[in-house]
This record gives sequence, C-alpha cells and structure tokens, in this order.
Amino acid sequence: MLRPDADFSPGTGSNSRQSLEMRFDMRKNISIAIMAVLVLGLFVPVWAQDDNGPTSSLQFVVVRDSDGKPVRNAQVVLHPVKRKGKQENGELELKTDMDGKASVDGIPYGPLRVQVLAPHFQTYGEDYEVNQAQMGITVKLKHPSDQYSTDGNDKKPQ
Repeated sequence: MLRPDADFSPGTGSNSRQSLEMRFDMRKNISIAIMAVLVLGLFVPVWAQDDNGPTSSLQFVVVRDSDGKPVRNAQVVLHPVKRKGKQENGELELKTDMDGKASVDGIPYGPLRVQVLAPHFQTYGEDYEVNQAQMGITVKLKHPSDQYSTDGNDKKPQ
C-alpha cells in the first residue's frame, strides 16, 4: 500500500537509495549470470570432446617427390571415412606454410582420407587410420606424367 506522504521524486529520500541498491543488485545478478554462461560455454566443448573419444594432433609435411623440397600453399583436405570406406559428409581444409607444413589438433581416432592438391602436381589421396595422440604424415607429390591420346595419333611429347 502506498503512503500518501511518500516522496517518489528522483534523488530524494530513502526510496532513491533503495532504487539504487535494487539496480546495483540487479546488475550484480546479471553479471553473475553472464559469467556463468561464459564459463559453461568454455567447458561444454571439452565435455563434448571427451564423449567422442580420444583425439589426435596431426602434422603434415608436403614435399616434391623429385627433390624433397617443400611444397608451399598445397591444399590438404581431410575427410572422415565410415567403416566401410565410404566418405562421410564434412571436410577440413588446411594450407601448407612456406616449409610445406600444416597441422591440426582434435582429429578423432578412426579412418581418415587425406587428399593433397597443388598446382603442377598430381593429386595425392590416401586413407589413414588415426590411432595415436600425435601423428606425422609426409606426402610426396609427383609431377604429372606424360599423357598419350587413345585416338591412334600417339605422339610422344617433346
């Protein structure tokens, strides 16, 4: 019930003080709620990852087959593979650095198809079984081989 003599104008009396205290408490509660959401948001991916089983850290080195020199800016594409060898939906793309290296963490154990593409090289593809906490994979890219036509006009390239 309102008192007829109560002063509700801003900045006067105990009501202003109560109003400030209520706003402070509300801000404090909102801050606590935001912090709780942020903390839970950081730990939920960790819990989800534990449910999926162990993961691996993969390091790739892509070099030329002819002389072992690194291939920079090669595209390394990772595809999860089902048990029967069929490729699952989804992929992860990496690019090699100037030293021909690329790496990724958090790859679940199991079959993985690796494709490597680079201009002026044959496309590389191989299936691997990810079964260690850390794995190193070296890919040797080959230059395209000579091609011949099947129309009867086989001429060797010059």
